[in-house]
Amino acid sequence: MENSQYAAEARDMVKRFDGKLAVDGVSFSVPRGSIFGFLGPNGAGKTTSLRMLLGIIDPDEGSRTLLGADQPLTVAHDVGYLPEERGLYPAMPAKEAIAFMGALRGLPLKEGRARAVDLLENAGLGEWTDKPIRSLSKGMAQTVQLLGTIVHGPKLLILDEPFSGLDAINQGKLEDMIRAQAEKGTTVIFSTHVIAHAERLCEQVAIIAKGKIAFAGAVAEARARLRPIVNLRTRADEGAWKEALPADAKKVGHEYHFELPASGPEPLLKALIDGGAGIETLSIERPGLHDAFVAIAGEAAAAEMEEGN
Repeated sequence: MENSQYAAEARDMVKRFDGKLAVDGVSFSVPRGSIFGFLGPNGAGKTTSLRMLLGIIDPDEGSRTLLGADQPLTVAHDVGYLPEERGLYPAMPAKEAIAFMGALRGLPLKEGRARAVDLLENAGLGEWTDKPIRSLSKGMAQTVQLLGTIVHGPKLLILDEPFSGLDAINQGKLEDMIRAQAEKGTTVIFSTHVIAHAERLCEQVAIIAKGKIAFAGAVAEARARLRPIVNLRTRADEGAWKEALPADAKKVGHEYHFELPASGPEPLLKALIDGGAGIETLSIERPGLHDAFVAIAGEAAAAEMEEGN
């Protein structure tokens, strides 16, 4: 199993709390070395699924594999985990907090302190190395906790809603840190209810709603479920060229918007030119991950995602 192409796999995981179904047959696979996004509104089952994957709780049904191990806790030293509930000792200096978190994963304290100094310097927090956590801003403290999650050099990093509560600047810094980990070969799984983060970072995603996986696979595959959108502006208002437009084409101002016909752009262009449309602008846009999410999970789930922002 160590040679598996997947860093993590879930197979038909089910979890109930007080008889209520929280996770209903969740399955997904995370390729090694990838950045994998776990998308869904709050309460969809993301955190419960990740905790089962980590071995913090066991599934009632189904199974999971983490770094080739059927018992996730046996490989805990190779995993970094940032829970949704943040927590650091407020009186502990930043360097010591990072070293302490590394020690929980088997890293000697002396080595952890040395690595902590380097990590803080690289994160632009060198002057805060010996300052207590209580003196740091929320964004700084969250950065310290993330550094404590990676200080032992994990093969797999699992981050539960890591962007929650951060301003735009610190969100950008966190995205850069995630990319840097992936460039080193670390597999990263993060859950989020903000689709933009997944669209910028991920090649693979799982979309979960009401405890069920609605889609798991490549972002490009999710987006390919929708046809590209054509934006067309013409000089002519009427003419034979209009017969080339789909029946559901919408006119907004002086532009038409419609799905690219299955026949592709060439027949459309020919019909517009031959029909005397007088093309001023024509662009073809691929649908974004948000559009794909709505198509896959439904407008209600997308609205819940927006409400959680």
